Amino acid sequence: VNEKGNPIPEYHSITEFLKTGISNIQEVNEKDKIVIVNKQNKPQAVVISYERYIRLKEQEGVDI
Repeated sequence: VNEKGNPIPEYHSITEFLKTGISNIQEVNEKDKIVIVNKQNKPQAVVISYERYIRLKEQEGVDI
């Protein structure tokens, strides 16, 4: 969490993310983390917990 209270995303290569597989997903869920998955150093996907997804979806003006 930064000084404004916003979570700081973690960055993982797709290879690294897939190696640890389900443990990454569990950690994202349990610790409400944000993970950005890169392929060739370019962001490809964002992984968030289901609870964070619901919170974002409930906000007005958020296209998710």
